[in-house]
Amino acid sequence: MSPEATSTAGVAAKVRPLVSVIVPVRNEEAHIARTLEQLLDQRHDGFDVEILVADGRSTDRTREIVEELAKRHRRIRLIDNPGRLSSAARNLGIGESRGDYVVIIDGHCEIRSRSYFADLVAAFERTGADCLGRPQPLDISGASPLQQAIAAARNSPLGHHPASFIYSDREIEVPAISVAVAYRREVFDRVGPFDPAFDACEDCELNHRIDQAGLACWLVPELAVHYKPRNTISGLFRQMVRYGRGRVRMARKHRGSLSISTVLPALFLVGLIAGPLVCWWLPPLWFFYGAVLLLYGLSVGYFSFRSAAVAGNFGLLFPLPLVFATIHLGSAWGVWREVFSRRAC
Repeated sequence: MSPEATSTAGVAAKVRPLVSVIVPVRNEEAHIARTLEQLLDQRHDGFDVEILVADGRSTDRTREIVEELAKRHRRIRLIDNPGRLSSAARNLGIGESRGDYVVIIDGHCEIRSRSYFADLVAAFERTGADCLGRPQPLDISGASPLQQAIAAARNSPLGHHPASFIYSDREIEVPAISVAVAYRREVFDRVGPFDPAFDACEDCELNHRIDQAGLACWLVPELAVHYKPRNTISGLFRQMVRYGRGRVRMARKHRGSLSISTVLPALFLVGLIAGPLVCWWLPPLWFFYGAVLLLYGLSVGYFSFRSAAVAGNFGLLFPLPLVFATIHLGSAWGVWREVFSRRAC
């Protein structure tokens, strides 16, 4: 081969993009093998892929499953995450990664397209965006009635942050805060890594800094991943508590970031508990207390009917009110727990 040909080949090798996939996991033995197999099955003509699984000291077989797959597939690397939290896992992955593009994939999601990475690279090149967001529809295939109700509620303005775009299906420039999951490497040089003080909403906090820095984010429907809804009311409640706590930590770090959709459930919970005592001292307030409960009940009833109609399953009318109440009260409890905690970000 001539020197000129060798030089040209070297340049071609250098410009071949690399996509780094970071998979934060802890106790995901039920899902991790399928998720990794779907990542390995992706087409990647014209670019390379590395998969970094950051395990937070799992107590189940997650680590063994990843190690076994890593022996057979050189694209996979296992990283130990002694901090256990997802924020620490993401930062470890970023530090170990070499890619031009970094994308976060959870260990319990489903990727149905074999062109996911190709679509990701094409979207970065087409839009010129600094980061990309994805829809995150909840997967209800084979789901229980409760999981179907949770999916329907979370797809409703009453069951999810109304400013979020995670259930959108249009390619559009959007704020990064609710959707961004894929980043050009230089984004981390500009805004820093994930905040390790967060054990929930760490993605929102990073994405808030991205928005504050004026970086561009595009939502790309082709990058959608599917999640299984929680399968118990207690599991949903714990999830919402974590979200509520994360939102308060966001507000502590970024003044003014706490939204009315987070504050209202917290105030409602206080009123629900303290209302009868206040009304006992001031009986005329019973009318106001009853009116608020009636308004809440009518809102839940309306959105339960609407969500069941959209899902095409009116059998969901029975569990939906309980699901909506769990979402609101869980988030509210998380807010107050964090407000009265002594932990500061």
